[in-house]
Amino acid sequence: MSDALRKAEAAVTEAQTDTVAVQLALAAVELAKAATAQQQAPAPPACGHQQRHGRTVGEWMTIACAVCVGGVGIAFASIAIAIGGLSVAVLALVLRSVWRDFQKSR
Repeated sequence: MSDALRKAEAAVTEAQTDTVAVQLALAAVELAKAATAQQQAPAPPACGHQQRHGRTVGEWMTIACAVCVGGVGIAFASIAIAIGGLSVAVLALVLRSVWRDFQKSR
C-alpha cells in the first residue's frame, strides 16, 4: 500500500503544480488584456478641453424656431414702419392742403 500512497502523493503534487501553471497562464492572459485596453484608450486632447462633435437635433430645432420667430418679428416691424411712413405722408398731404386753403382765404 505504500506504493499506492506514493502514487497518490505524486498525483496530488502534479495536480498542485498544474493548478499553479494554469493560474499563472490565466494571470498572463489578464495582463495581456489590460495592456491591450491601455493601448486602445484614446489619448486626451492636448489643449485640455473636450471637443464637440456637432449639434444635436434638439439644438437645430431650437435654432430653426428662433430664426422663424425672429423673421416673423422683422416682418411685423417692417409692416409697422411702412404703415407709419404712410401715415406721415398722408398727414403731410392733409396739412399742406389745409395750409393752402388757409393761405387762399387770407
